[in-house]
Amino acid sequence: MSSIEPASDDDPFEAQRERVDNPMARLVGEYGRPYWLSVTLGILASLAARLLDLLPVILLGVAIDSLFQRVEPFELPLVPQAWLPSTPIDQFALVVGLIAAAFITGAAFHWLRNYGFNAFAQDIQHDVRTDTYDTMQQLDMGFFADKQTGELMSILSNDVNQLERFLNDGLNSAFRLAVMVVAIAAYLVYLNPQLAVVALSPVPLIAIFTYIFVKTIQPKYAAVRSSVGDVNSRLENNLGGIQVIKSSNTEAFESGRVDDVSRDYYETNWGAITIRIRFFPGLQLISGAGFILTFLVGGLWVFSGSGPGPFTGALSTGEFVVFILFTQQLVWPMAQFGQIINMYQRAEASAERIFGLMDETDALEDDTGSDDLVVDDGQVAYDDVRFSYDDEPVLDDISFSVDGGDTLALVGPTGAGKSTVLKLLLRLYDPDGGAIRIDGQDIQSVSRTSLRQAIGYVGQESYLFYGTVRDNIAYGSFDASDADIRAAAEAAEAHDFIQNLPDGYETMVGERGVKLSGGQRQRIAIARAILEDPALLVLDEATSDVDTETEMLIQRSLDDLTTDRTTFAIAHRLSTIKDADRIVVLEDGRIVEHGSHEELLRADGLYAHLWGVQAGEIDSLPQAFIDRATQRQARTETAEDD
Repeated sequence: MSSIEPASDDDPFEAQRERVDNPMARLVGEYGRPYWLSVTLGILASLAARLLDLLPVILLGVAIDSLFQRVEPFELPLVPQAWLPSTPIDQFALVVGLIAAAFITGAAFHWLRNYGFNAFAQDIQHDVRTDTYDTMQQLDMGFFADKQTGELMSILSNDVNQLERFLNDGLNSAFRLAVMVVAIAAYLVYLNPQLAVVALSPVPLIAIFTYIFVKTIQPKYAAVRSSVGDVNSRLENNLGGIQVIKSSNTEAFESGRVDDVSRDYYETNWGAITIRIRFFPGLQLISGAGFILTFLVGGLWVFSGSGPGPFTGALSTGEFVVFILFTQQLVWPMAQFGQIINMYQRAEASAERIFGLMDETDALEDDTGSDDLVVDDGQVAYDDVRFSYDDEPVLDDISFSVDGGDTLALVGPTGAGKSTVLKLLLRLYDPDGGAIRIDGQDIQSVSRTSLRQAIGYVGQESYLFYGTVRDNIAYGSFDASDADIRAAAEAAEAHDFIQNLPDGYETMVGERGVKLSGGQRQRIAIARAILEDPALLVLDEATSDVDTETEMLIQRSLDDLTTDRTTFAIAHRLSTIKDADRIVVLEDGRIVEHGSHEELLRADGLYAHLWGVQAGEIDSLPQAFIDRATQRQARTETAEDD
């Protein structure tokens, strides 16, 4: 797809989500088990806090009937009569003291409840985010080619945060609701079973209403999570390319594209909202109807002194007050049940995306237990290497060898497969067939960690991380001393310009090194490679984006760096690799020529024609070469549009 096409409406993680079963059970089972102590503390504290919350209402009912109206003897549930005071004033003082103690002790248990559930949620959130990121790092580059950064950021940030909201607020509220409903229902049945049936009559209707809501809202939330990823991807792309947008005067066009993805999110989210805003008032109406019915029946009961209609027995004023207050306390928790279901559905949609990513099958094979790579001479051999991407052949029958300490250059037209050859050496991908060996060791039989420690990489873009110049030179060699860092910078022809920066080696480079020029970033990347002192070196168009003077300085650095070190170099400027020990020429994923610079010029093949282009000898180029170049360019443009 062309980079200027609107974002796809399809969920880029749909295939991953469909493979996930019971994501919430898996979340609690895999990630909650180590933190059982925190959640147990939260559950027990929630139970105690809610029971203490009920005590003032129970004591109020006792006080009305026993102390104020004196129609019942002074009794407290579960308390032996011998323990109770005999005089009304002492009984009143006991009630006041118990109510005060209930509030104070309840506040302490509420704190413990919140502490337990928050600790449980935060620990799981941390583990899930770090495990998801670790999994992402293990995936091959093909996965990242199909996903945008904003989509992945949406999972690591928005989806993981959605889990935390449910594990903290949702789970906390669920246990609080369960305790409230069970405890209140039990006490109401104990107090007056007949009126309890009236007070609890909305519960079955609420269950049915909630079931319908869950079935309706679940697919809506999955769509919302997908549209959030689209918005993040568009914003990440546009902010990363803000210089191009401004220089191209395309602000209006990009505002339109942001409006499109934002509108899609708005419509998707509004679809979920309309269902939600109908559900909650409906739930509250059902709960309120139970309260009104309880008030009506109980009030008539107290007025008449006997049960109205089919109800029998007596109902005291204190019992009626307890029923009214407890029924009122049930209305909001039962209405809040919808909020809990709402949070659960959001969390389940997020968990599907998270575990779908964790279960991604595009990861390279696990090399646990593999031997470490041992580099002696640094001899590298490619033996009939083949590679395809999305069933499209990219490399075929790639076979060559490089002696230890030699420099091999890879050249060819754009799209010939040069970078892919070296990505296979770094095991960013694994080949479909054939083998790559270093000193006779198949790189797929050694650990990726030891393989990549043995290879230094200097790419075209020279990515710098947000931090200081010192941090970026020492990246990957974190224990390096200041003297080693300075020596590496001097060898990379970087020390002089670093000294002239405002804070020297402590200068902040900005996001992706934006405060430095392209040549400065490149020399810091070279200093990083020098500091690593790798056995093998990969230079992927390391001087393609700098001016001639800077190229001369960088080339001096590279000449020192490649001495007595097996080196692979890709370059469009053939002048930078003409002194390589061997040059391999690729076209359409195949090796078409190889030899030294002089040998290839004498062969008068593709390399000689590419050299002629850069030497300005265009008029002397054969028509067949020009025709092939035109065809290659057309294929490249078609692939980009697709």
